[in-house]
Amino acid sequence: MKHMLRIAFALVCLTLIGRSASAEDWPQWRGPAFNGSTTESGLPTAWSKTENVAWVTPLPGMSGATPIVFGDRVFVTSVDAQYNDLLAICLDRTDGKVLWKKKTGKDRSVARNNMASPSPVTDGKSVFFYYGTGGLIAFDYEGKKLWEREIEKDHGPFSIMFGYSSSPLLFRGKLYIPVIQNKSANAYRQTGWKQPLDSYLLAIDPQTGKDLWKQVRRTDAVGEAQEAYTTPIPYEGPGRRSILLTGADYFTVHDPDTGVETWRWGAWNPRKINHWRIVPSVVTAPGIALIGAPKHNTFFALRLDDPEAKDPVAWTLPRPTPDASTPLYYGGRFYILDDDARVMICVDAKTGEKKWQGSLGGDQVFRASPTGADGKIYCVNEGGRVVVLAAGDEFKILGEVTMGEGFVRSSIVAAYGKLFIRTARNLYCIGAGR
Repeated sequence: MKHMLRIAFALVCLTLIGRSASAEDWPQWRGPAFNGSTTESGLPTAWSKTENVAWVTPLPGMSGATPIVFGDRVFVTSVDAQYNDLLAICLDRTDGKVLWKKKTGKDRSVARNNMASPSPVTDGKSVFFYYGTGGLIAFDYEGKKLWEREIEKDHGPFSIMFGYSSSPLLFRGKLYIPVIQNKSANAYRQTGWKQPLDSYLLAIDPQTGKDLWKQVRRTDAVGEAQEAYTTPIPYEGPGRRSILLTGADYFTVHDPDTGVETWRWGAWNPRKINHWRIVPSVVTAPGIALIGAPKHNTFFALRLDDPEAKDPVAWTLPRPTPDASTPLYYGGRFYILDDDARVMICVDAKTGEKKWQGSLGGDQVFRASPTGADGKIYCVNEGGRVVVLAAGDEFKILGEVTMGEGFVRSSIVAAYGKLFIRTARNLYCIGAGR
């Protein structure tokens, strides 16, 4: 009997070790691989607001910010709709209990948006909350404030029509902040700021909060096309690392240590259309950067490992570009969510061959970006309807779940065998057990 108990105990331990080894954190907006994917497994395809729910925690207001999961913590940016406060919130991953909540400033009114749109980011020791007001605050995991910055105060007010919404990037010991804005707009002049209002990429020391460098990002874009809501994405190719950023009619590649621009490309707006602001960020595959022209125009796949090639464009895909959703790279394929048309497109990342195209149905647009995990693709529309697709070379809908609680713009997170779904009212942890 004792021998059998020892065997049973060993099997339980092996199961727990295996689960721990396969569990993966989601430390920033597009996940551990910076492309919307994760190696998580055992994720559900069916649930409801009461079934297969580990926990649900009410949130004090809506936000497009994606939750961040690391270890036993969940971090989420929010507003308090009642008091107009901006908030930094930390939850226990196992039960959803609020461990701490900090007021971090006041919200500003922007059409269909608020200042809690950027997602937080963590290195597993500190967590960094950033807001559309330019407020940037570092906390330790117990909620102690480590340092605080006001980017607008130091570098000028943001001049972006629908409110600053880019998320920060934490990569190899540096915190990267993009500001791609409208130099010709009049809004910032109302603040009394008199200096030139350049667009730039800023690197900050996450230990101290001090600037490491600021790279001005020049452009000849006009009007609203000068503006972008994109997040920088890292790329590690043969013998080098880069930071990639798109917006203001150009895709730029930067040295992560100095900010120096090493390459730029821009061919999607030769007529200089003045309203072509861009929202989807660049997404990478090995050797490829996928750049979407604004407002449902052409996708361009650029050869990252040979930027000096006579023609850097590996392939193009006409007119599927989302208005807001950033594509997913998962399992050798790009999954492009044409958000207004409610259509998903699967493309071979190397060749650009379209594998399939399928309708996700419904009557609400998508604004959140798709998530890839466990051989599945998770999408959620603005009305809170989740569509689960099979990843691969065949279009197949595996499940549909109506969460409701509308105006959902936060991407779904997969971590520790669970899905984390943010609605306008609640944060749900989906998946049996803990």
